[in-house]
Amino acid sequence: MTPPTTDVYAREVVMARVGHLIRRKQCEIERITRILRGIFDPSQVQAPEPGRIKRIILIGPYARRSWYEDSRTIEFSDYEFWVVVNHPLFTDERCWRRARATIDRELGSRCAVDIEIYSKSDIRAAKAERDTFILNRIEAGITLYRAARDAPLPTRGKREERL
Repeated sequence: MTPPTTDVYAREVVMARVGHLIRRKQCEIERITRILRGIFDPSQVQAPEPGRIKRIILIGPYARRSWYEDSRTIEFSDYEFWVVVNHPLFTDERCWRRARATIDRELGSRCAVDIEIYSKSDIRAAKAERDTFILNRIEAGITLYRAARDAPLPTRGKREERL
């Protein structure tokens, strides 16, 4: 008898997608991605369908391989994440308040994190309107998570609360 197959989130998968960065940056990006996925709270709004993150994309200097970090002047590039959700109601700040607070608490002193939330309909509209600002960034960005291909986060009761 073969053991049942289970999808298990592998942090190394996310880190490999940003393999061009130093290990510390890979770990920070993986941690931010895990926090976004684990603490997204769609229950904060009433919507006609369950809330889901469709994609998390790293954009900006870390995706373009033009990041900088100067310990002498304490200047460094910000992390820029775009999150695509399945319904416009889930772009509401209430759904992301806990995730942002957790990121600020855990990584705030080490890095600046900018998070923009878009719905699938926002992306479709950008494609229809040929909005180069959005489309160029998505094309140049690194997809850290895509719901259609990546494994879910493990669910371990209290473990999820600590994310």
